[in-house]
Amino acid sequence: MIEERFNERIDGPFDALTVVLVEGVSDQLALEALAGRRGRNLDAERVTIIPMGGAKNIRTFLDLFGPSGLDLRLAGLCDEAEEGDFMRGLERAGIGSNLGRGDMEDLGFFVCEADLEDELIRSLGPRSVELVVEGQGEIGSFRTFQKQPAQQGRTMAQQLRRFMGTRSGRKAQYAPLLIEALDLARVPRPLDGVLAHV
Repeated sequence: MIEERFNERIDGPFDALTVVLVEGVSDQLALEALAGRRGRNLDAERVTIIPMGGAKNIRTFLDLFGPSGLDLRLAGLCDEAEEGDFMRGLERAGIGSNLGRGDMEDLGFFVCEADLEDELIRSLGPRSVELVVEGQGEIGSFRTFQKQPAQQGRTMAQQLRRFMGTRSGRKAQYAPLLIEALDLARVPRPLDGVLAHV
């Protein structure tokens, strides 16, 4: 049961006033790193970012933390492909109706164009992301990946985005590193919006 899995991940009492629902751990790590770079202490603010293990779980988490559950202040971040799941989940939970993207943003739920990695690669630029990959000692692996037939004809940005998803844990590895490399004047709009809302 999701509630039991959630309780297992919490170390100590759960005292959040605001919950940010995200699809996965990479989203959580990116938002936490960005908050840290901006000098925010989310724990002290009683803001908790919860990776749901995929957008399909949004309904259960909204039941747990939304109006019919703990009734906490909510926000969230999802990929473009999962926008519909978030919209339907919010409407089912009684948090808005006939929602469009602007309505979701008013509620604190933001959508990454494509996904988190795409947003960060566009904000940083492919060359800067490549330097982060090099700093992790993975430039050789990336060069080998670029030579694969499926990667021929793709832009470097597309190759980098796909490379991030080729090994389990790589998205979570790179999310905070890309945030650290980011110019704070070029923060992707969805990440900026979520943190501004909470």
